[in-house]
Amino acid sequence: WVQEAGIKWGIDEQSRKQLGLPAFAENTWAAGLKRLLLGYALPLKDHQTYAGILPYDLIEGNDALVLGMFVEFADRLFKQVASLGEPRSLKAWSEALTELLEDLFNPDEAAQSELQAIRLTLKELAEIGNQSGFAGEVNVKVAQSYLRHRLERNGFGFGFISGGVTFCAMLPMRSIPNKVICLVGMNNDAYPRQSKTLGFDLMAKHPQKGDRSRRNDDRYLFLEAILSAREKLYISYVGQSIQDNSSIPPSVLVSELMDYVERGFTFPGESVIDKLLTRHRLQAFSPEYFKNPGGRMFSYSDDNCRAAGQMTQVRPPPADFFSEPLSSPEDSWKVLDLSGLCAFFSNPAKFLLNRRLGVYLGQQLQAPEQSELFEVKQLNKYSLEQDLIESKLEGHDPGRLFSAKKAEGLLPHGTPGECTYEAFARNTERFLLRTEPYLKDPIIEPIGIELKIADFRLTGTISDVYAGKLIHYRYARLRPVDHLRLWLHHLALSAAFPATGFHSCLIGLPANRKEEWTSFEYSSPAAAASELLEGLLDIYWQGLVRPVHFFPKSSWAYAAELLKKPGSTESALRKAASEWKGSDFSVGEQDNPYYELCFRYTDPVDEELQALADRVYRPLLSHQREAKG
Repeated sequence: WVQEAGIKWGIDEQSRKQLGLPAFAENTWAAGLKRLLLGYALPLKDHQTYAGILPYDLIEGNDALVLGMFVEFADRLFKQVASLGEPRSLKAWSEALTELLEDLFNPDEAAQSELQAIRLTLKELAEIGNQSGFAGEVNVKVAQSYLRHRLERNGFGFGFISGGVTFCAMLPMRSIPNKVICLVGMNNDAYPRQSKTLGFDLMAKHPQKGDRSRRNDDRYLFLEAILSAREKLYISYVGQSIQDNSSIPPSVLVSELMDYVERGFTFPGESVIDKLLTRHRLQAFSPEYFKNPGGRMFSYSDDNCRAAGQMTQVRPPPADFFSEPLSSPEDSWKVLDLSGLCAFFSNPAKFLLNRRLGVYLGQQLQAPEQSELFEVKQLNKYSLEQDLIESKLEGHDPGRLFSAKKAEGLLPHGTPGECTYEAFARNTERFLLRTEPYLKDPIIEPIGIELKIADFRLTGTISDVYAGKLIHYRYARLRPVDHLRLWLHHLALSAAFPATGFHSCLIGLPANRKEEWTSFEYSSPAAAASELLEGLLDIYWQGLVRPVHFFPKSSWAYAAELLKKPGSTESALRKAASEWKGSDFSVGEQDNPYYELCFRYTDPVDEELQALADRVYRPLLSHQREAKG
């Protein structure tokens, strides 16, 4: 909802204004939440706005309960954030932060001790104000600094040296002698710690000789910890890169200690540093940990031991996801909607996994963007331009669509958004000038289709028919799936009305960026339409029991090259393999998650791909004629 409502950052226009930025309401939380609430109350119709708000109408039923709780949480949060910007006394800060704690956190039983520690710290803040007699007001940074240092010092443990293993920070006078002292995480960038001065710390802004130094303090604490170790001193650090295994130096204090030990001590036949320093492996299941029991490299993990054992064994090659075909589907699968057949040929592996196995490999949801909208992203650009074309063809004022897209948060703010919209309008105008002559005939009511082909029954509704011609248009570079979709509709119309002689037309942008318009005419296959559909339905039936080797882009590359150079099978296979694997500059078809799951251990650019590409695309290309613009 947050992504689709166009929320980026900022509570509302006033919060942006307080930061010295233009007071635009678009892409704020207030604008997005209004869209969500209005969408539950009103349906979206023809991009119409209500009081400047575009409804987001994909919320219904029980979703309203989730929306209500989400809006209530956001309202509480924004009120708390607004109140934190006001200066107040220490007692008032204690009360306000306690209220925030109770209002926004609902801890489980395990976290109660931590919240109690925070409550006591906040209570102490009020007591400091009472005991000091200071009644002045301070801003949130003062309270924040106090809480940070207080909680870092006290922590949430069960007391210092209470028995067993004690975890604590390195602080002065804390290094009481112990049998074993462990210094964990002595990385190059972690210790000595960097000083972070507060904005109101005037002493830090004007340092004088003899002032306290965090770096010198940490050197002293390191020495104090070494002297406190009675039997063993253990120091660990990240010494190798997780990316390329290159060496990473430890803290400069550890390096100095190692240099001192190397100069002052010797070990017969071996470097003293090699005797003291253990270089661990990148994975815990490395066989090195289990070769020499009792040695320096050891592990107590049974799971990692079994994993290490597997690494030394000869493993069989990985099995394909489909090691054998599924059982034949019921006869009900032979009743098919035309849209379902289009979905199958757009990605047969996805259709099989979704429809028969219930496996959905959706893209991982990314965190919403928090950056300003300076340009229209590619997918939004296509949607906006397509809506512009639809709006102009329906005779609507383009200004109304601008208001809707502005309210939707898809355009840059202010004048840049207006200029961007005008540029899109000019680009689509040129496309419309070439397309409108094809749409001048009256559009026919959607045509219902019900075909009995072999053992299959194909049904559906076909729209976009203009006086006997089926026309699809798309303001984008045409893809093989666009041709396939039109071809399937074209065959269905031709099979349903063989005497009519349907012609079809696909209009879009060519792959060659120098041209601005192209169209493809498809002649009627007449009596062969039913036969061609039967062959496609046979491929569909095969694809219900195993993943077939038909891939819209790769198969198109093979068929198109073979049509251009008849007999050059090897060249056509190279084109298909290039489309399948991709390159440094383009994503290959094999990276589709459904193809990756089904064909990760095989190369499907084979004889089956050749045969299916020939059955699907050869008739399509033979009935196609291109008219470039």
